[in-house]
Amino acid sequence: MTLRITWDEASARRLERQFLSVPARAGTPVAEVVGAMLGAHAQVLSAAEVSVGVRAEGVTRADVRAALWDERSLVKTYGPRGTLHLLPAAGLSFWTAALTAIPTGPSPFAKDARMTAAQADEVVAAITDALAGTSLTIDELSEAVVARTGPWAGDLVMPAFQGMWPRWRQVMHRAGQRGALCLGPNRGRKVTYTRPPQFRPMAADEALSLLVRRYLRAYGPATAAHFAQWAAAPRGWARDLCATLADAGEIEEVDFAGGPAWVAAGDTDFPGEPARGVRLLPYFDAYGIGCHPRELLFPGAAYERALAGGQAGNHPVLLIDGVVSGVWHQRRSGRRTTVTVEPLVRLTAAQERELARQVDRVGEILEAKPELVVGKVTSGPHA
Repeated sequence: MTLRITWDEASARRLERQFLSVPARAGTPVAEVVGAMLGAHAQVLSAAEVSVGVRAEGVTRADVRAALWDERSLVKTYGPRGTLHLLPAAGLSFWTAALTAIPTGPSPFAKDARMTAAQADEVVAAITDALAGTSLTIDELSEAVVARTGPWAGDLVMPAFQGMWPRWRQVMHRAGQRGALCLGPNRGRKVTYTRPPQFRPMAADEALSLLVRRYLRAYGPATAAHFAQWAAAPRGWARDLCATLADAGEIEEVDFAGGPAWVAAGDTDFPGEPARGVRLLPYFDAYGIGCHPRELLFPGAAYERALAGGQAGNHPVLLIDGVVSGVWHQRRSGRRTTVTVEPLVRLTAAQERELARQVDRVGEILEAKPELVVGKVTSGPHA
């Protein structure tokens, strides 16, 4: 008989494994917390710092930056969906093998702007060579890539931020996923790129199996379509991959949210009590992006208010008892930050007190003195 999992059971376990029901104890390595999230989205570094900080006692942005730039236990590079993430440095052999084994979709660029597969490989090789033992700004890296490939790589054919980027930058995210580059410490106000720590990639099949099972442990039960959306993978490919893993006994089917879904084999223990608590999650937090179904995670008014065209992550969210129940925004001025929270449900007195504590925690993480304002959030979705 197929095991049936309720939303409350799934939500409670996801929060537990994400360190959101009970934060990781003081002294837990930051990289361990990031690993439990399957990476922290880091296009906006301050958002990544909050994502990690709300999951770990006492951690501030300084601790995240120390793990990234001093200890090098974290790497900032292109991760899932080709977006910038913080990933554990010790896991690069797994991440690079898994991410590069995911098929890519059609190029979004105009036909005359695209590169051939051979040209893409040539650019990645050029990046690998150019960053050996050094750090370069984007302009320096561009010069180095064009010098090693040819003028075609420098053609300004990519529309970006009201300007045009050179052709080679189309595959910058793939270079990161292959382990050819990661971000280094800023040089003044300029971002730099360098090579990540050396590693030996895992076998592709092993890495893909591990990726699916880790995703299911963190965000399951989930369907192949949910995994495909999280990984930016073709749905048919993800469906076939899950079928193969099921045949091999690595994942198993359960009944969840009115239909079949997957969990890692044997991973069928769920908390007996529903999730409780108030949390503030920043832009592109892993929980909001990885958990499905969206209509249950973003119930009622939250589906319209906290999603941007169905896309999660564009609004920081107020999480109450495991579901999105509002949005929030913080505006910093010097050493102070104003945190405006717009609840979409009526808060109990206990929830109001917990919200105030969470705002204080956000201030601690960002090393700022916070002020809570309960009211309408007027800022739009993050682009």
